[in-house]
Amino acid sequence: MEMTHSKEILRVAVDDMDSPGTPGWKAEYYFISGNEDGMYNITTDPITNEGIIGIAKEKNFDITSLVKLQIGVKNPETMSFCKDGKLITDSSQLPPPDSVKITVRMIDTNDPPEFEKYTDTVHQKEESEPGKSLYTPIVHDVDSSNIRFELIEDPANWVTVDKKTGKITTIKKMDRESPFVDENNIYRIVVAAIDNGAPPATSTFTLKVHIGDENDNIPTLVNKTVVLCGNLADKVSVPVKDADADPYSGPFIFSIANDDTKWELESTYGEEVVLVIREKIPYGNYSVPLVIQDKQNQATKETLRVEVCDCDESGVCHEHKPLSIVLGGAAIGLIIAGPLAFLLLLAIVVCNRGLEFTYLDMDKGTQTLVKYNEEGGCSDCKTDPFILTLGGFADGKKISYMQNTRTPPGVLYGNGRNSTATFSKNKLRHEHNRVNAAESTKKL
Repeated sequence: MEMTHSKEILRVAVDDMDSPGTPGWKAEYYFISGNEDGMYNITTDPITNEGIIGIAKEKNFDITSLVKLQIGVKNPETMSFCKDGKLITDSSQLPPPDSVKITVRMIDTNDPPEFEKYTDTVHQKEESEPGKSLYTPIVHDVDSSNIRFELIEDPANWVTVDKKTGKITTIKKMDRESPFVDENNIYRIVVAAIDNGAPPATSTFTLKVHIGDENDNIPTLVNKTVVLCGNLADKVSVPVKDADADPYSGPFIFSIANDDTKWELESTYGEEVVLVIREKIPYGNYSVPLVIQDKQNQATKETLRVEVCDCDESGVCHEHKPLSIVLGGAAIGLIIAGPLAFLLLLAIVVCNRGLEFTYLDMDKGTQTLVKYNEEGGCSDCKTDPFILTLGGFADGKKISYMQNTRTPPGVLYGNGRNSTATFSKNKLRHEHNRVNAAESTKKL
């Protein structure tokens, strides 16, 4: 097959009457003619003593399709023989070395199209309007005149290729700062030329587009938020970046956008901005408006957020820990007693809904609850009305107890050691007052 390598295409064999394995038996093969371009090689099989013909390099059918080789063979040991009792070693008297003629026919295959240049470079300014022709490759194919072109690599989808001519044209603006452009500002496009053979053969071409820079990016802060450790320093450095290359990037010119007297810039020119506190300020968060200009005076406004705080040795702000609260026994008791008291009051209200009580401040320390509105007791309590007496004074002594006394309608009850006795005493006092009033009338 044309344009191929092969270790073995043919073997040739020899006969030698000398003892096998000896230098007088081993065969050495060599080309006498037909291999002037060094396309073929021949080696000896050490076991069989055969000559092995192989293809050393590729050859095209269109250059030659038929090769006639002549191969000779000899022994490593110089031949000699006896004649008339004499040892003959003169080469002129020795028989000529044996040889063989071999014809090699090369089989034609479908050769791939050949580009005149398999790689080339063009220059293109970034952000140029689409529709510009970048390159048209030149291709030859001895086997076919019908070639089509395919776009193999165009990672950013910036170009198109004409299927018949291979013309490469931009369809979008190219951006030097694209991640598909390498560090050398080169964008690679690969185009394939495919013929109509059976099977089709393909060759590829690589176009390197060197993209020129434009000032199409503004400088920006690398970090929008920084920490300034007030207990360690009074300034902080913030780097600035610009995606453009020189001369459209830094060093930059810095300024503060307003007249904030709390801040100043240590330097107004460089690759980073150094912000300094002019006066002592409380810890907290601050916003500092900055103006950054590149070498072409293209400016942008950036807001730097500064957290001023107390830091540890590693430069990290101390966290504000929440205050801890420890409750004593009295506080816990109050917390528990509050809901219990509310539940007790709720039970009293539910069981006596519709009854109104009036507290009378009686003389001599006697406290009395007077019941009004006998009707209207709650439906949940169908028992007789009762009066709940809470501690009081009797005969000048404080009494702490709770008395639940059932009462017929319209009867008053007092507070003391003996409610009945209190009622009788009040009745006698009323009678005594009536008698005194009668006697006074008689005297008058």
